[in-house]
Amino acid sequence: MSISSANTTTTATFRLSPELKARVDNLAKLTRRTPSSFYSQLVEEHIGELEELYKYLTIRDGIKKGTIKTYTSEEVEKELGL
Repeated sequence: MSISSANTTTTATFRLSPELKARVDNLAKLTRRTPSSFYSQLVEEHIGELEELYKYLTIRDGIKKGTIKTYTSEEVEKELGL
């Protein structure tokens, strides 16, 4: 994992429940880190998972709407000469 240095970051604003903010603040105090470092770490470690999830949801919706064509295994085998 690589967390960007302070001179190459930008500010993001988002809302948290008071309970979640308190948990992050408590963890920051216990570890003598900043709450911001945890937010950055969480986003960096999980953004890829969310990107993949939404990509698959978009594909699924396209299949349901008929805008993305699907093929049976038999059709693929025939096309590939298997």
